[in-house]
Amino acid sequence: MLDRRNFLFSTGAALAAANVSSWSTTMREGTSGFTPVVTPNGSTLAYELDGDVKVFRLVAEPIEREFAPGMLVRAWGYNGETPGPTIECVQGDRVRILVTNRLPEHTTIHWHGLRLPNGMDGVGGLNQAPIRPGETWAYEFVVRDAGTFMYHPHADEMLQMAVGLMGMFIVHPRVDDERVDRDFVLLPHEWAIHPGTYRPDPTVMTDFNLFTFNGKVFPAIEPLVVRTGERVRLRIGNLSMDSHPIHLHGYSFDVTATDGGRIPKSARWPQTTVNVPVGSTRDVEWIADAPGDWALHCHKSHHTMNAMGHGLPNLLGADVQDLEARLKRLVPGAMLMGSDGMAAHAAHGEHMQRPPNTLPMMTGTGPYGSLEMGGMFTVLKVRDEIAPGVDPGWYEQPPGTSARRVE
Repeated sequence: MLDRRNFLFSTGAALAAANVSSWSTTMREGTSGFTPVVTPNGSTLAYELDGDVKVFRLVAEPIEREFAPGMLVRAWGYNGETPGPTIECVQGDRVRILVTNRLPEHTTIHWHGLRLPNGMDGVGGLNQAPIRPGETWAYEFVVRDAGTFMYHPHADEMLQMAVGLMGMFIVHPRVDDERVDRDFVLLPHEWAIHPGTYRPDPTVMTDFNLFTFNGKVFPAIEPLVVRTGERVRLRIGNLSMDSHPIHLHGYSFDVTATDGGRIPKSARWPQTTVNVPVGSTRDVEWIADAPGDWALHCHKSHHTMNAMGHGLPNLLGADVQDLEARLKRLVPGAMLMGSDGMAAHAAHGEHMQRPPNTLPMMTGTGPYGSLEMGGMFTVLKVRDEIAPGVDPGWYEQPPGTSARRVE
Protein backbone atom coordinates (compact mmCIF):
# COMPACT_ATOMS: atom_id res chain seq x y z
CA MET A 1 0.00 0.00 0.00
CA LEU A 2 1.28 3.45 -0.89
CA ASP A 3 1.62 5.98 1.91
CA ARG A 4 0.61 9.59 1.27
CA ARG A 5 4.09 10.76 0.33
CA ASN A 6 4.69 7.94 -2.16
CA PHE A 7 1.19 8.35 -3.61
CA LEU A 8 1.77 12.04 -4.33
CA PHE A 9 5.21 11.38 -5.73
CA SER A 10 3.92 8.57 -7.94
CA THR A 11 1.10 10.78 -9.20
CA GLY A 12 3.51 13.57 -10.07
CA ALA A 13 5.95 11.23 -11.77
CA ALA A 14 3.19 9.62 -13.83
CA LEU A 15 1.88 12.98 -14.97
CA ALA A 16 5.36 14.19 -15.83
CA ALA A 17 5.86 11.12 -18.00
CA ALA A 18 2.45 11.38 -19.71
CA ASN A 19 2.12 12.23 -23.39
CA VAL A 20 1.88 16.02 -23.30
CA SER A 21 0.32 16.06 -26.79
CA SER A 22 -2.79 14.44 -25.29
CA TRP A 23 -3.42 17.67 -23.39
CA SER A 24 -4.79 20.75 -25.08
CA THR A 25 -2.76 23.88 -24.37
CA THR A 26 -4.85 26.86 -23.37
CA MET A 27 -3.64 30.25 -24.58
CA ARG A 28 -3.78 33.21 -22.21
CA GLU A 29 -6.35 35.53 -23.71
CA GLY A 30 -8.68 37.99 -22.08
CA THR A 31 -11.76 36.08 -23.32
CA SER A 32 -12.90 34.55 -20.02
CA GLY A 33 -14.41 37.71 -18.56
CA PHE A 34 -11.27 39.01 -16.82
CA THR A 35 -8.29 41.18 -17.62
CA PRO A 36 -5.08 39.08 -17.46
CA VAL A 37 -2.55 40.30 -14.93
CA VAL A 38 0.79 41.80 -15.92
CA THR A 39 3.85 41.02 -13.78
CA PRO A 40 6.49 43.67 -14.60
CA ASN A 41 9.91 42.01 -15.16
CA GLY A 42 8.20 38.65 -14.69
CA SER A 43 5.82 36.23 -16.36
CA THR A 44 2.56 34.36 -15.97
CA LEU A 45 2.76 30.57 -15.72
CA ALA A 46 1.27 28.71 -18.69
CA TYR A 47 -0.95 25.71 -18.07
CA GLU A 48 -2.30 22.70 -19.91
CA LEU A 49 -5.73 21.10 -19.69
CA ASP A 50 -6.13 17.52 -18.55
CA GLY A 51 -9.87 17.19 -18.96
CA ASP A 52 -11.25 20.01 -16.83
CA VAL A 53 -8.12 20.30 -14.66
CA LYS A 54 -5.65 23.14 -15.23
CA VAL A 55 -2.16 21.66 -14.89
CA PHE A 56 0.71 23.95 -13.92
CA ARG A 57 4.38 23.02 -13.53
CA LEU A 58 6.77 24.64 -11.07
CA VAL A 59 10.47 23.79 -10.72
CA ALA A 60 12.29 24.96 -7.59
CA GLU A 61 15.94 25.43 -8.53
CA PRO A 62 19.09 27.54 -8.09
CA ILE A 63 19.03 30.46 -10.51
CA GLU A 64 20.89 33.60 -11.49
CA ARG A 65 18.93 36.86 -11.51
CA GLU A 66 20.24 40.17 -12.80
CA PHE A 67 18.83 42.73 -10.37
CA ALA A 68 20.15 45.56 -12.56
CA PRO A 69 23.02 45.93 -15.03
CA GLY A 70 26.17 45.26 -13.05
CA MET A 71 24.43 43.21 -10.33
CA LEU A 72 24.04 39.44 -10.75
CA VAL A 73 22.57 37.44 -7.85
CA ARG A 74 22.86 33.70 -7.30
CA ALA A 75 19.46 33.02 -5.79
CA TRP A 76 16.84 30.27 -5.63
CA GLY A 77 13.63 30.57 -7.59
CA TYR A 78 10.93 28.84 -9.60
CA ASN A 79 11.21 28.17 -13.35
CA GLY A 80 14.35 30.29 -13.59
CA GLU A 81 12.81 33.35 -11.94
CA THR A 82 12.59 35.10 -8.59
CA PRO A 83 9.89 35.73 -7.79
CA GLY A 84 8.49 32.71 -9.55
CA PRO A 85 5.97 33.07 -12.39
CA THR A 86 2.53 34.36 -11.41
CA ILE A 87 -0.11 31.64 -11.27
CA GLU A 88 -3.43 32.89 -12.67
CA CYS A 89 -6.76 31.09 -12.70
CA VAL A 90 -10.50 31.59 -12.16
CA GLN A 91 -12.59 30.99 -9.05
CA GLY A 92 -13.97 27.45 -9.15
CA ASP A 93 -11.13 26.05 -11.29
CA ARG A 94 -9.65 22.72 -10.35
CA VAL A 95 -5.87 23.05 -10.51
CA ARG A 96 -3.05 20.51 -10.36
CA ILE A 97 0.37 21.98 -9.66
CA LEU A 98 3.32 19.68 -10.30
CA VAL A 99 6.27 20.78 -8.18
CA THR A 100 9.73 19.44 -9.04
CA ASN A 101 12.58 19.96 -6.58
CA ARG A 102 15.98 20.67 -8.14
CA LEU A 103 17.35 22.33 -5.02
CA PRO A 104 20.21 20.84 -3.00
CA GLU A 105 17.82 20.28 -0.07
CA HIS A 106 14.17 19.36 0.54
CA THR A 107 11.32 21.85 0.12
CA THR A 108 7.51 22.20 0.06
CA ILE A 109 5.06 24.83 -1.21
CA HIS A 110 2.43 26.59 0.88
CA TRP A 111 -0.42 28.30 -0.99
CA HIS A 112 -0.56 31.44 1.15
CA GLY A 113 -4.09 32.68 1.85
CA LEU A 114 -5.91 29.99 -0.14
CA ARG A 115 -8.54 27.85 1.54
CA LEU A 116 -7.95 24.23 0.52
CA PRO A 117 -7.80 20.67 1.91
CA ASN A 118 -5.46 20.32 4.87
CA GLY A 119 -3.21 17.86 3.06
CA MET A 120 -2.52 20.42 0.32
CA ASP A 121 -1.43 23.25 2.64
CA GLY A 122 2.26 22.50 2.21
CA VAL A 123 3.71 22.81 5.73
CA GLY A 124 6.56 20.33 5.95
CA GLY A 125 6.21 17.92 8.86
CA LEU A 126 2.62 19.02 9.60
CA ASN A 127 0.70 18.49 6.36
CA GLN A 128 3.20 16.46 4.34
CA ALA A 129 6.66 14.96 4.26
CA PRO A 130 9.20 17.18 2.48
CA ILE A 131 9.78 17.07 -1.25
CA ARG A 132 13.25 15.57 -1.58
CA PRO A 133 15.72 16.66 -4.25
CA GLY A 134 14.78 15.07 -7.57
CA GLU A 135 11.16 14.36 -6.59
CA THR A 136 8.00 15.73 -8.21
CA TRP A 137 4.86 16.12 -6.12
CA ALA A 138 1.31 16.99 -7.17
CA TYR A 139 -0.89 19.49 -5.35
CA GLU A 140 -4.51 19.36 -6.56
CA PHE A 141 -7.48 21.34 -5.29
CA VAL A 142 -10.44 23.48 -6.30
CA VAL A 143 -9.77 27.20 -6.02
CA ARG A 144 -12.62 28.41 -3.82
CA ASP A 145 -11.95 32.11 -3.41
CA ALA A 146 -11.18 34.97 -5.78
CA GLY A 147 -8.38 37.29 -4.71
CA THR A 148 -4.67 38.04 -4.51
CA PHE A 149 -2.62 35.30 -2.88
CA MET A 150 0.99 34.08 -2.77
CA TYR A 151 3.05 30.88 -2.70
CA HIS A 152 6.29 30.06 -0.87
CA PRO A 153 8.06 27.16 0.89
CA HIS A 154 7.20 25.99 4.38
CA ALA A 155 10.47 24.05 4.72
CA ASP A 156 13.73 25.67 5.84
CA GLU A 157 11.58 28.75 5.37
CA MET A 158 13.99 31.38 6.69
CA LEU A 159 16.67 30.43 4.20
CA GLN A 160 14.51 29.51 1.22
CA MET A 161 12.43 32.68 1.28
CA ALA A 162 15.46 34.87 2.00
CA VAL A 163 17.13 33.62 -1.18
CA GLY A 164 14.12 34.13 -3.42
CA LEU A 165 11.58 31.28 -3.32
CA MET A 166 8.18 32.98 -3.58
CA GLY A 167 5.53 33.99 -6.10
CA MET A 168 2.04 35.39 -6.61
CA PHE A 169 -1.19 33.41 -7.07
CA ILE A 170 -4.04 35.40 -8.65
CA VAL A 171 -7.63 34.11 -8.74
CA HIS A 172 -10.16 36.02 -10.81
CA PRO A 173 -13.85 35.92 -9.84
CA ARG A 174 -16.07 33.72 -11.98
CA VAL A 175 -18.37 36.70 -12.48
CA ASP A 176 -16.54 40.04 -12.27
CA ASP A 177 -18.68 43.15 -11.90
CA GLU A 178 -15.60 45.31 -11.16
CA ARG A 179 -13.41 44.52 -14.12
CA VAL A 180 -10.40 46.79 -14.67
CA ASP A 181 -8.53 47.79 -17.82
CA ARG A 182 -5.04 47.18 -16.42
CA ASP A 183 -4.11 44.68 -13.69
CA PHE A 184 -0.54 44.76 -12.33
CA VAL A 185 1.28 42.59 -9.76
CA LEU A 186 4.21 43.68 -7.58
CA LEU A 187 6.02 41.50 -5.04
CA PRO A 188 8.56 43.55 -3.04
CA HIS A 189 11.44 41.79 -1.32
CA GLU A 190 14.48 42.60 0.83
CA TRP A 191 17.94 41.17 0.35
CA ALA A 192 21.25 41.16 2.18
CA ILE A 193 23.95 40.84 -0.47
CA HIS A 194 27.24 42.04 0.93
CA PRO A 195 29.44 44.22 -1.33
CA GLY A 196 31.54 42.13 -3.69
CA THR A 197 29.43 38.98 -3.21
CA TYR A 198 26.80 37.19 -5.29
CA ARG A 199 24.70 35.20 -2.80
CA PRO A 200 22.01 36.52 -0.46
CA ASP A 201 22.81 36.18 3.24
CA PRO A 202 19.85 34.43 4.93
CA THR A 203 21.16 35.13 8.45
CA VAL A 204 20.43 38.86 8.24
CA MET A 205 17.25 39.82 10.11
CA THR A 206 16.93 43.59 9.72
CA ASP A 207 20.02 45.09 8.08
CA PHE A 208 19.07 44.58 4.42
CA ASN A 209 20.85 46.55 1.71
CA LEU A 210 18.94 45.79 -1.51
CA PHE A 211 15.21 46.17 -2.10
CA THR A 212 13.37 44.87 -5.15
CA PHE A 213 10.04 44.93 -6.95
CA ASN A 214 9.62 41.60 -8.77
CA GLY A 215 13.30 40.76 -8.43
CA LYS A 216 14.64 44.03 -9.87
CA VAL A 217 15.97 47.28 -8.42
CA PHE A 218 15.50 50.71 -9.94
CA PRO A 219 16.23 51.66 -12.69
CA ALA A 220 15.80 48.09 -14.00
CA ILE A 221 12.18 47.91 -12.80
CA GLU A 222 9.77 48.20 -15.72
CA PRO A 223 7.32 51.13 -15.62
CA LEU A 224 3.57 50.63 -15.38
CA VAL A 225 2.22 52.00 -18.68
CA VAL A 226 -1.50 52.83 -18.97
CA ARG A 227 -3.79 54.86 -21.19
CA THR A 228 -5.46 57.99 -19.89
CA GLY A 229 -8.90 57.19 -18.47
CA GLU A 230 -8.27 53.50 -17.82
CA ARG A 231 -9.20 51.85 -14.54
CA VAL A 232 -6.06 50.35 -13.00
CA ARG A 233 -5.62 47.71 -10.33
CA LEU A 234 -2.31 47.17 -8.54
CA ARG A 235 -1.91 43.99 -6.46
CA ILE A 236 0.93 44.05 -3.93
CA GLY A 237 2.15 41.09 -1.88
CA ASN A 238 4.70 40.99 0.92
CA LEU A 239 6.73 38.00 2.09
CA SER A 240 9.72 40.01 3.33
CA MET A 241 10.76 40.90 6.90
CA ASP A 242 9.32 44.45 6.92
CA SER A 243 6.08 46.17 6.05
CA HIS A 244 6.13 48.34 2.94
CA PRO A 245 4.14 51.60 2.70
CA ILE A 246 3.66 51.86 -1.07
CA HIS A 247 3.06 55.44 -2.20
CA LEU A 248 1.74 56.62 -5.57
CA HIS A 249 2.30 60.21 -6.69
CA GLY A 250 -0.38 62.22 -8.50
CA TYR A 251 -3.35 60.10 -7.46
CA SER A 252 -5.44 58.84 -4.63
CA PHE A 253 -6.68 55.26 -4.84
CA ASP A 254 -9.16 53.00 -3.11
CA VAL A 255 -7.95 50.01 -1.12
CA THR A 256 -10.30 47.42 -2.62
CA ALA A 257 -9.08 44.06 -1.27
CA THR A 258 -6.86 42.26 1.19
CA ASP A 259 -5.70 38.65 1.07
CA GLY A 260 -8.99 37.91 2.87
CA GLY A 261 -11.06 39.08 -0.09
CA ARG A 262 -12.77 42.10 -1.61
CA ILE A 263 -13.67 45.00 0.68
CA PRO A 264 -17.31 46.11 0.37
CA LYS A 265 -17.59 49.42 -1.48
CA SER A 266 -19.13 51.05 1.57
CA ALA A 267 -16.04 50.20 3.65
CA ARG A 268 -13.34 51.40 1.24
CA TRP A 269 -11.39 54.58 1.83
CA PRO A 270 -9.17 56.75 -0.36
CA GLN A 271 -5.43 56.84 0.27
CA THR A 272 -2.21 57.83 -1.45
CA THR A 273 -0.12 55.31 0.52
CA VAL A 274 -1.08 51.75 1.39
CA ASN A 275 0.88 49.86 4.02
CA VAL A 276 1.35 46.19 3.11
CA PRO A 277 2.14 44.22 6.27
CA VAL A 278 4.34 41.13 6.30
CA GLY A 279 2.53 38.04 5.04
CA SER A 280 -0.35 39.96 3.46
CA THR A 281 -1.59 41.38 0.16
CA ARG A 282 -3.39 44.57 -0.76
CA ASP A 283 -5.25 45.57 -3.93
CA VAL A 284 -5.63 49.24 -4.83
CA GLU A 285 -7.55 50.74 -7.75
CA TRP A 286 -7.81 54.15 -9.41
CA ILE A 287 -8.79 55.91 -12.64
CA ALA A 288 -5.70 57.05 -14.55
CA ASP A 289 -7.04 60.50 -15.41
CA ALA A 290 -3.83 62.55 -14.95
CA PRO A 291 -1.24 62.13 -17.74
CA GLY A 292 2.40 62.20 -16.72
CA ASP A 293 5.24 60.24 -15.15
CA TRP A 294 4.27 59.51 -11.55
CA ALA A 295 6.61 57.95 -8.99
CA LEU A 296 5.55 54.69 -7.33
CA HIS A 297 7.74 53.54 -4.45
CA CYS A 298 8.06 52.25 -0.92
CA HIS A 299 8.07 55.25 1.41
CA LYS A 300 10.66 53.82 3.81
CA SER A 301 13.53 55.96 2.60
CA HIS A 302 16.20 53.25 2.92
CA HIS A 303 14.06 51.01 0.72
CA THR A 304 14.69 53.33 -2.25
CA MET A 305 18.47 52.99 -1.95
CA ASN A 306 20.99 50.32 -2.95
CA ALA A 307 23.97 48.77 -1.19
CA MET A 308 23.88 51.03 1.85
CA GLY A 309 26.36 50.43 4.66
CA HIS A 310 24.43 50.93 7.89
CA GLY A 311 27.28 50.67 10.38
CA LEU A 312 29.08 53.91 9.52
CA PRO A 313 29.34 56.93 11.82
CA ASN A 314 27.27 60.03 11.08
CA LEU A 315 29.55 62.58 9.39
CA LEU A 316 26.87 65.15 8.48
CA GLY A 317 28.25 68.62 9.27
CA ALA A 318 31.74 67.38 10.14
CA ASP A 319 34.90 68.74 8.54
CA VAL A 320 36.36 65.63 6.92
CA GLN A 321 38.62 67.13 4.23
CA ASP A 322 41.84 66.14 5.97
CA LEU A 323 40.45 62.74 6.91
CA GLU A 324 39.29 62.06 3.35
CA ALA A 325 42.68 63.03 1.93
CA ARG A 326 44.45 60.61 4.27
CA LEU A 327 41.90 57.89 3.49
CA LYS A 328 42.44 58.27 -0.26
CA ARG A 329 46.16 57.70 0.21
CA LEU A 330 45.30 54.31 1.70
CA VAL A 331 42.27 53.53 -0.50
CA PRO A 332 42.48 55.34 -3.86
CA GLY A 333 39.10 56.62 -5.00
CA ALA A 334 37.53 56.45 -1.54
CA MET A 335 34.78 58.96 -0.81
CA LEU A 336 33.42 59.72 2.64
CA MET A 337 29.69 60.02 2.98
CA GLY A 338 27.45 62.59 4.56
CA SER A 339 29.54 65.68 5.38
CA ASP A 340 27.37 67.90 3.15
CA GLY A 341 24.69 65.31 2.32
CA MET A 342 24.68 62.17 0.16
CA ALA A 343 23.67 63.64 -3.20
CA ALA A 344 27.29 63.75 -4.39
CA HIS A 345 27.26 59.97 -4.43
CA ALA A 346 24.58 59.98 -7.10
CA ALA A 347 26.69 62.25 -9.30
CA HIS A 348 29.96 60.37 -8.77
CA GLY A 349 28.70 56.85 -8.08
CA GLU A 350 29.12 55.56 -11.61
CA HIS A 351 32.73 56.75 -11.70
CA MET A 352 33.78 55.52 -8.26
CA GLN A 353 35.68 52.33 -7.88
CA ARG A 354 33.59 49.86 -5.90
CA PRO A 355 33.62 46.12 -5.19
CA PRO A 356 32.62 43.86 -8.08
CA ASN A 357 28.93 42.99 -8.46
CA THR A 358 27.91 45.96 -6.30
CA LEU A 359 25.49 48.69 -7.35
CA PRO A 360 25.96 52.35 -6.52
CA MET A 361 23.74 53.60 -3.71
CA MET A 362 21.75 55.89 -6.02
CA THR A 363 21.03 55.06 -9.65
CA GLY A 364 18.84 56.15 -12.51
CA THR A 365 18.58 59.24 -14.67
CA GLY A 366 15.44 61.13 -15.62
CA PRO A 367 14.76 63.97 -18.07
CA TYR A 368 16.13 66.51 -15.58
CA GLY A 369 19.16 64.63 -14.29
CA SER A 370 19.88 62.09 -11.59
CA LEU A 371 16.81 60.62 -9.89
CA GLU A 372 18.86 59.75 -6.77
CA MET A 373 16.85 56.60 -6.17
CA GLY A 374 17.34 52.84 -6.18
CA GLY A 375 15.56 49.85 -4.73
CA MET A 376 11.74 49.83 -4.65
CA PHE A 377 11.06 52.65 -7.08
CA THR A 378 9.32 52.70 -10.45
CA VAL A 379 7.14 54.99 -12.54
CA LEU A 380 3.47 54.98 -13.52
CA LYS A 381 3.39 56.35 -17.08
CA VAL A 382 -0.03 57.65 -18.11
CA ARG A 383 -0.46 58.67 -21.77
CA ASP A 384 -3.36 59.47 -24.07
CA GLU A 385 -1.98 56.94 -26.56
CA ILE A 386 0.16 53.89 -25.80
CA ALA A 387 1.60 50.99 -27.78
CA PRO A 388 1.34 47.55 -26.12
CA GLY A 389 4.60 46.58 -24.43
CA VAL A 390 6.39 49.81 -25.39
CA ASP A 391 7.87 52.29 -22.93
CA PRO A 392 6.63 55.69 -24.17
CA GLY A 393 9.71 57.51 -22.86
CA TRP A 394 9.63 60.57 -20.64
CA TYR A 395 6.55 62.75 -20.41
CA GLU A 396 6.65 66.13 -22.14
CA GLN A 397 4.98 68.55 -19.76
CA PRO A 398 2.67 71.10 -21.43
CA PRO A 399 3.94 74.70 -21.47
CA GLY A 400 3.21 76.58 -18.28
CA THR A 401 2.71 73.44 -16.14
CA SER A 402 6.27 72.96 -14.83
CA ALA A 403 7.97 74.33 -11.75
CA ARG A 404 10.50 77.06 -12.61
CA ARG A 405 13.32 78.99 -11.00
CA VAL A 406 12.51 82.54 -9.93
CA GLU A 407 14.67 85.36 -8.57
